[in-house]
Amino acid sequence: MDLEELAERIRNFEGVTRKKPIEDIVSIFETVRPEYKDAIVDFGDDAAVIDIGGEDVILFAADGIWGRLLDASPWWAGYGAVVVNVNDIAAMGGRPLAMVDIASANSPGACRELMEGLAEGVRKFGVPVVGGHLHPDTNYNSLSVAIIGIAKKDCVIRSDTASPGDLVIAAYDMDGKIGPNSPYSWDTTSYKEPSVVRERYLVTQEIAKRKLATAGKDISNPGLVGTLGMLCETSKVGASVDLEKVPRPEGVDFEQWLKVHPGTGYVFTASAENAEECVKVFEKAGLTASVIGKIEEGSKLDIYDKTGRTTVFDFSKDSITGIGSE
Repeated sequence: MDLEELAERIRNFEGVTRKKPIEDIVSIFETVRPEYKDAIVDFGDDAAVIDIGGEDVILFAADGIWGRLLDASPWWAGYGAVVVNVNDIAAMGGRPLAMVDIASANSPGACRELMEGLAEGVRKFGVPVVGGHLHPDTNYNSLSVAIIGIAKKDCVIRSDTASPGDLVIAAYDMDGKIGPNSPYSWDTTSYKEPSVVRERYLVTQEIAKRKLATAGKDISNPGLVGTLGMLCETSKVGASVDLEKVPRPEGVDFEQWLKVHPGTGYVFTASAENAEECVKVFEKAGLTASVIGKIEEGSKLDIYDKTGRTTVFDFSKDSITGIGSE
């Protein structure tokens, strides 16, 4: 494997490059920053953290489904919308409470498939859809879902709090399969019993409660390295990843695996003294976890193996979302 070529393909991976417009959008809201006094965390994390004046905080997030995936299967879009939103709350150590959706449909059939997919997600994850809005007569299909969750204020796992010296942990549910509508989707939930699904995604609450992680994100559309890049960007740090330590399933191309958006997968950081225990907690819940690298001083995210080392992102000149970049 040529590391330089791999780094270039990760940088130009569509799951990474589609994050770029976020930078310009966030800059618009800087003009109204004084109105954000109750927002402990806002742009740049998996969910916003809202102070409600007690020991608990509200976690608030939203995700829309890529039109290309929705057109391939409205049912899977509905189901996937639950998966990605629940993961945003779980990544921060929170407990998801409820969701609302905004859907547009070009036919009664597409609308029904979207809603049936959402309902199956509710069944699996135990997080209800409690309302929303429907456009039943558009010439296109679309779906966006917003979610709220709750967490203890002093136990939230953020993505802007990694420090040099922390170890990087990758955790995946390896009991999965590629697809169905993308070579970069790793389905780990649709065919499992709800009790198994919930045990695996709720494990982050224990990690948060025990304060084993210093930072974290769920692995999303940018894949493992791209998601770690977003964490480094917001934390204003660098990192190095030993590719030979990355957990991987048999029968999946390794570059493809690095770009996969898993149904259940996290990249966390932990202090050297807590990393081993963090890995144990993940594995007790049925995930495969491993220390794959280290947070470093500077602005570079490097990958390496026995053949050499190369930089994927240098945040002194590169950006993914642009949030936190120097």
